[in-house]
Amino acid sequence: MSARPLAPCVSLALTVGAACVACSPSPSPAPPPAVLSPPQASSTPPAAAPLAHVQILAINDFHGHLEPPAGNNGVVLVPADDPLASSADARATDAGVTLVPAGGAAYLSGLVARLRAENAATVVVSAGDLTGASPLISNLFADEPTVLVMNRVGLDLEGIGNHDFDRGVPELRRLQQPGCSLGDCDAGSYPGAAFQYLAANVLDTATGRPIFPPYAIRDVGGVRVAFIGETLRETPTVTRLDAVKGLSFGDEATIANALVPELQGQGVSAIVLLVHQGGKQATGGTYDGCSGFSGDLVPILDRLSPAIDVVVSGHTHQAYDCVVGGRLVTSASSYGRSLTKIDLTIDPASRRVVDKHARNVAVTHDILPDPEVERIVATYAGKVRSVSGRIVGYVKGDLTGSARVARSPSCETPLGDVIADAMRESSGAQIAFMNAGGIRAELVARHPETPNAITYADAFEIQPFGNTLVTVTLTGAQLRTLLEEQFSKVDEPRILQVSAGFSYRYTYDPVHRMGVLSELRLNGKPIDPARSYRVTVPSFISAGGDGFSVLGQAAERHEGAIDVDALCAYLGKISSATTPLEAPRGGRIEGDRCR
Repeated sequence: MSARPLAPCVSLALTVGAACVACSPSPSPAPPPAVLSPPQASSTPPAAAPLAHVQILAINDFHGHLEPPAGNNGVVLVPADDPLASSADARATDAGVTLVPAGGAAYLSGLVARLRAENAATVVVSAGDLTGASPLISNLFADEPTVLVMNRVGLDLEGIGNHDFDRGVPELRRLQQPGCSLGDCDAGSYPGAAFQYLAANVLDTATGRPIFPPYAIRDVGGVRVAFIGETLRETPTVTRLDAVKGLSFGDEATIANALVPELQGQGVSAIVLLVHQGGKQATGGTYDGCSGFSGDLVPILDRLSPAIDVVVSGHTHQAYDCVVGGRLVTSASSYGRSLTKIDLTIDPASRRVVDKHARNVAVTHDILPDPEVERIVATYAGKVRSVSGRIVGYVKGDLTGSARVARSPSCETPLGDVIADAMRESSGAQIAFMNAGGIRAELVARHPETPNAITYADAFEIQPFGNTLVTVTLTGAQLRTLLEEQFSKVDEPRILQVSAGFSYRYTYDPVHRMGVLSELRLNGKPIDPARSYRVTVPSFISAGGDGFSVLGQAAERHEGAIDVDALCAYLGKISSATTPLEAPRGGRIEGDRCR
């Protein structure tokens, strides 16, 4: 299927759907067995049987990044004494770490092939968000190119993540099965996913059963290894409403623990949890470290059965390799920049893991790439080139949407400022707020042939969800409530990026996990609690996404442009080849949560 040319700044986002209210924990499901390989004989192996050595290769949060990502999304953080720090393309920073370019599906596939050659007893897994929020090269084709590439990589299993739901369960099931490409038989055939989706804690409320098998058992290396797949219980708050309608999301630890006796009854020697929930290291943590580990995953780990030997996690896009409570806990950052290599030594006689260790391996560009994956990627890149290569603006330097990269104590970012300004410009509202989680990449000029140029594909990678801009009326009191709701998440606040002219201060109270707000101003004047203000936000949070419930009470709702179209138009208006956009001055938010 060839890409259809579009008018300037017409959105190509294909994701649909949104969030429902969070559901209470469901009772332990009674799923059908999902054994994906024949069971072994039930007799106990002889005591003298040799130890089994099983290798698990894990990724998470790939998000359809078939090509090497740009900017800080395309590097791994390496300590100064790591051999990678001396590579030719490494870049030292004043923060004491080195940035090494990494990522790209062909390099990832080449690395998997190399490691599999070292140990045939290998299972390749993903801890969610293989698809969704993907760049144009995959998104335009409903993420079929990502499935084709993962079939080539040899992915076996995926515990689904919140963004795998972006197009809804019917589309996810279509990706799983052979059929017609894009659901259109005139577009050709589609082989379906060679890997199995797992979803232990996602139930169809009409049937009370999991939407995909809750677990899979693999016979590998002479032993049986079980894999449970789960997404985060809070998926309804971070996914668009229509996508999860009619689904119930159960407690991760409760559901996983309830499956343990069933799995043990099938003679498994190890249990691995693929869970799309995660944590983070302290600032400056490197790609294979575990410095100051914390996050929403920790309370789940505290309640897991000791029979679960390994937890492969995701969602936070962070890299870590930890041992928590005696079990391995890993995450391979995101976008295919690294791969977790997990080695289990298992005693078949006692059916237990006697040794285990893990390390993250950077997907660097000195790895021999897989030529078949290169061919697949090149084919789809060619199909979108007429649209993806259109120049929409110019930028001087890289503009990041990451508070960590920006080293912003308040969590304000340069790219967040630009996007909020583009939203306000498009709608004509007085104030615009952009949710930080909707900023998926940096604004980076990556085309040497046209210095400082930003293409449509670059803009689309930043905002791939196809959100419309919704303008509402809020009172000043509701504005304050909206900003207070930024701090309602247990571990990480969701600091909204704000348009020029609006400013405020906050002090974060870590004990009560709340922000104390002051000096809310618009164009230098204090916000009047009784006055009405026109405010523009993405459609995702206008419907209560990310916990911003006050927006559901707003009056006079009006839908405007698609978010990426607004960004394209704004970049075209304020920048040119001779006057590229520079980072805004900032200072709109003063605070201390990201210090």
